[in-house]
Amino acid sequence: MDFSAVNWIAVAVATIASFALGAVWYMALSKQWLAAIGKTRDQINSKDGTPYIWSVLVQLVMAVSLAIMIPRMFGTVSVNSGLMAGFMLWFGFIITTLIQNHRYEGAPWARTFIDGGYMLGVLLVQGIVIGLFGSGATPAA
Repeated sequence: MDFSAVNWIAVAVATIASFALGAVWYMALSKQWLAAIGKTRDQINSKDGTPYIWSVLVQLVMAVSLAIMIPRMFGTVSVNSGLMAGFMLWFGFIITTLIQNHRYEGAPWARTFIDGGYMLGVLLVQGIVIGLFGSGATPAA
C-alpha cells in the first residue's frame, strides 16, 4: 500500500473535524438516540474514555482510507472528489450495512437514521477536508 499520496495534516484535521461533528450531532439528537438504543444516559456514561478513544481511532482509519482512495478513484484530490468518494462509500457500504444489521437486530429506524446520518456527515466532512488540503504527493499509476 502506497502512503506517499497521504497528506497527514489533512488526515489529522479530518479526524478532529469528524470527531467534533459527532459531539455536536449526538448532543443535538441525544434524546432521540437514547430512545432508539433503549438506554438511559446513566447506562451509557462510561467513567473511562474508551468509547472516545475508539471513536478517534476508527475515524483516523477512515480518514487515511479516504486519503488513499480519493486519488485512485478520481485521479485527483479536490473537494468535489472528496465529497463524491465520501458519499459513494457511505451509500455503498455504511448505510447498507447499518440497514442490514439494524433490521436483524429489530432496531428502530430512528437509530438507523441517526447513526447513518452521522456517518454520512463524517465521510463528507473528511472528504471536504482532504479535498481542501490536497494530496501529499502524486500517486503512482
